[in-house]
Amino acid sequence: MPQVDEAEKRRIEESRTGAKDWRRWGPYLSERQWGTVREDYSPYGTAWDYFTHDQSRSRAYRWGEDGLAGFSDDRQLLCLSLALWNGHDPILKERLFGLTNEEGNHGEDVKEIYYYLDAVPSYAYARQLYKLPQAAYPYEWLLEENARRKGSAAMEFELVDTGIFDDDRYFDIDVEYAKADADDVLMRVTVHNRGPDQAPIHILPQVWFRNIWSWTPGVTKPSLQDRGAGLALAQHEELGTYSIEFEAADRLLFCDNESNFARLFGSSPAPGHFKDAFHDYVVHGRTEAVNAAGNGTKAAGLYVRTVPGRSSVTVRIRLRAGDQRTGAFAGFDDIFSQRIAEADLFYAARQKGIDDEDMCRIQRQAFAGMLWNKQFYDFNVRQWLNGDPLQPPPPESRKHGRNSDWRHLVAADIMSMPDKWEYPWFAAWDLAFHCVTLSLIDPEFAKGQLELLCRVWLMNPNGELPAYEWAFGDVNPPVHAWAAMRVFENDREQNGGPGDLDFLERIFHKLLLNFTWWVNRKDPQGLNIFEGGFLGLDNIGVFDRSRPLPTGGHIEQSDGTAWMAMFSINMLRMSIELSERDAVYEDMTIKFLEHFLYIAEAMTDMGSEGIGLWDDQDNFFYDVLSMPSGQKIPMRLRSMVGLIPLFAVGIVEQEVINKRPELWRKIEMYRERRPDLTKLVSRWNEVGDKGRRLFSLARAFRMTKLLRRMLDESEFLSPYGVRALSRTYLDHPYDFEYDGVHYRVKYQPGESDSGLFGGNSNWRGPIWMQVNYLLVENLRRFHQFYGDGLTVECPTGSGVMLTLEEVADELCSRLLKLFRRGPDGRRPVFGSYEKFQTDPHFKDYILFYEYFHGDNGRGCGASHQTGWTGLIANLISQLVPAEQATEAGPAVPEPPKPKPLSSPLVHA
Repeated sequence: MPQVDEAEKRRIEESRTGAKDWRRWGPYLSERQWGTVREDYSPYGTAWDYFTHDQSRSRAYRWGEDGLAGFSDDRQLLCLSLALWNGHDPILKERLFGLTNEEGNHGEDVKEIYYYLDAVPSYAYARQLYKLPQAAYPYEWLLEENARRKGSAAMEFELVDTGIFDDDRYFDIDVEYAKADADDVLMRVTVHNRGPDQAPIHILPQVWFRNIWSWTPGVTKPSLQDRGAGLALAQHEELGTYSIEFEAADRLLFCDNESNFARLFGSSPAPGHFKDAFHDYVVHGRTEAVNAAGNGTKAAGLYVRTVPGRSSVTVRIRLRAGDQRTGAFAGFDDIFSQRIAEADLFYAARQKGIDDEDMCRIQRQAFAGMLWNKQFYDFNVRQWLNGDPLQPPPPESRKHGRNSDWRHLVAADIMSMPDKWEYPWFAAWDLAFHCVTLSLIDPEFAKGQLELLCRVWLMNPNGELPAYEWAFGDVNPPVHAWAAMRVFENDREQNGGPGDLDFLERIFHKLLLNFTWWVNRKDPQGLNIFEGGFLGLDNIGVFDRSRPLPTGGHIEQSDGTAWMAMFSINMLRMSIELSERDAVYEDMTIKFLEHFLYIAEAMTDMGSEGIGLWDDQDNFFYDVLSMPSGQKIPMRLRSMVGLIPLFAVGIVEQEVINKRPELWRKIEMYRERRPDLTKLVSRWNEVGDKGRRLFSLARAFRMTKLLRRMLDESEFLSPYGVRALSRTYLDHPYDFEYDGVHYRVKYQPGESDSGLFGGNSNWRGPIWMQVNYLLVENLRRFHQFYGDGLTVECPTGSGVMLTLEEVADELCSRLLKLFRRGPDGRRPVFGSYEKFQTDPHFKDYILFYEYFHGDNGRGCGASHQTGWTGLIANLISQLVPAEQATEAGPAVPEPPKPKPLSSPLVHA
């Protein structure tokens, strides 16, 4: 048997070279296809209303599939998932239930309890846990109670709030997948009865073909055939033949993955066995609903079981390429044991030095969430706008409505999602952060994702990156250059050598187009001040920044401009790396240096008024409201908008200067010719620690002034990280009045009580992981230049002086406290939910929320957004070695610091 840590490496390498495609099968089903823009053919873009949860069991999807703990091939032609019935529910549980944007108290919200517990990049092993109540699922109660709370500051009413889990009368549904080979997938479902009494359950592992035949003429319809003894044969013109065997099933059920028009639209019943047949058969006893002939495009193995109290039952399924009729379950559990051992070794190698079991658990579940939150994303905008030949034409209004200027966009790829229920579509800046975490365990996939977003079938011909499907033309922060450099460095850290310069060069040229789009489209005055709209920060300001201002004019954005300075710095870093093998890139280095300096100048002085984005009175960066009259009014609201300029930092090592004397001569020549610009930012002729040079929007004075605010516990610094808005505005809200209308921003540490920008994300006080991660990373950069000679008070007013590296470690520790068990055994992320805090079947299963309460650390927003919240895995890799070295005493004179800045040439 090979070294098991090498087994996963071998599988990834075989996938990379094409020798064997271990990535073909994975958890690529969405957890919600209904209510998405892709499935919306309404006249006015009302996606949530056009295709509802109630319709989803009866209506064939056009662009994808969803399912419970689902698995599929990478083109989502053939799908596996699970259906369940507890004998009391009004609906066969085939997919997760949740509230729409209008139904939820604070926006859309999944109303289920489930966890991603494990996975490796090849999906040779993957595990998910779903909790199914034994009582009837309280659909109406959840809807009614959240409607009653609508518009209030009350928390969402969740499934656990109903008390349905209080007496342990529920099932833990443990779903595991393992691969015996690239096209040999084993599914093991273990149902644990956590209650004291026996309880019935129907278990239906399902297999079906995505419906691709109902839209376009000439598409051959695939088939599933009953071959007896629990075996179904799947035949598909493109995918080929597969055998699916259900061990000891009571019987196999068959129907077609097609819409039940009679139920959906009240039309006359037509002959057929429709998508909802298993629901009708199991819940309503309609035996005629399924196809007695044993064929169709959807099949399930039916297992009707009674599970004794505190006991379990297991069902086993195997999907294999070819027409195979024997030996499906020989050595089945041994394969699982081997794959689990390989997964353990894979993560043991990556968690070397982390001795804290809880830290390992948090990090491994964060990685699992990242790996489970992939999805086959299929969307052809032109075809969606025009309609399908075999379907009624869409309303004429849609041709000029949502995304009508993105007709070029064609996606049919595995993509990383923020959350496969609440955000089952890619988002540009989310995906960049996902890749930074994924690169720790799967750099090849991370690189591919960043390149994918820049390919001609996704990127707009004008260079704009698509934001998300609700509005591809919205603008997300330009973080892709930063993410590309971080992924490049993480890849080089793992594989050695000069790094994947081919990847870096490809993405550099694509991002040149995107950078040009920003300069040409988002700097309308040509002043190097950028207006990106809401920039992903939703309701952070006084106004909805994505809409025309009630005052007229526009906002000169501190964050938009700082993001562009960060973009410039990272393009500069890329060009330095690439100039090692091609001197042509030296000129690009000077180009991006110049952009960076012009942005720095503009942030200091935007014109003859002497007003810039930096406020000397408050020592803080602010947005500036530019009125139609030309008057400029600083919006003195202390928020994350004013801290984002700290992200525009780059360090050049002395090694670069020594190895690239001609490049450095050009940089110095620029400094000598434009002293008016270079005096505004760090003077790179000044030598820092170990000969390093600094490029930064904020030199020591401004940087330390910002940190004084940021590290003040009465303002930004929470016990659990840095808040998005100063806590000062709790008792003293920010007020702005214009033309007799009063606008107010108040500190709101959890969910928002405002409907501004939808109301389901709040930037007025909570802790957001992605910007906290960037703060940590850039504090480390500053420390690389200033060294131990620069200290700041942390927390402000405490009298404790820390180096910037120690401040970064302190922020890491506070962020990790969100998830770690404290001395009282409680995890702040779980808030007041006693079941989550103390129950042995809940307390070690981690939920990675969209954002966190600014005062107590409770999780808020999307509960499975392992996207950017997965960055906690990166922070664990940074913090833990330092913590453990400190505990071990002086035996290690210089603790092995994490290497987030691994480039030998340019650190960031």
